[in-house]
Amino acid sequence: MPVTPMTVGRAPDGGGPAVFRAGCPHCRTSFELAAGELRLTVGASARTTFYSFTCPECGEAVRKPAGERIVELLTGGGVRTLRLQR
Repeated sequence: MPVTPMTVGRAPDGGGPAVFRAGCPHCRTSFELAAGELRLTVGASARTTFYSFTCPECGEAVRKPAGERIVELLTGGGVRTLRLQR
């Protein structure tokens, strides 16, 4: 199953909030999401650090691992973050 990497850009008008490109492993579509449509959870390990969203195409809940670079992109783009206690 191909993985669509998380990328970040600016709103189509060139300014405004960041938009994130993601993909759904269930229906295999790619789309853009606003920061408010994503959630980031940062835990003590790679297993407990992930981002999640609801696919706008099929409605499935999606959870994907978030490495250091993804965490930087999402937090820098204003995604709401939950930090788990260690």
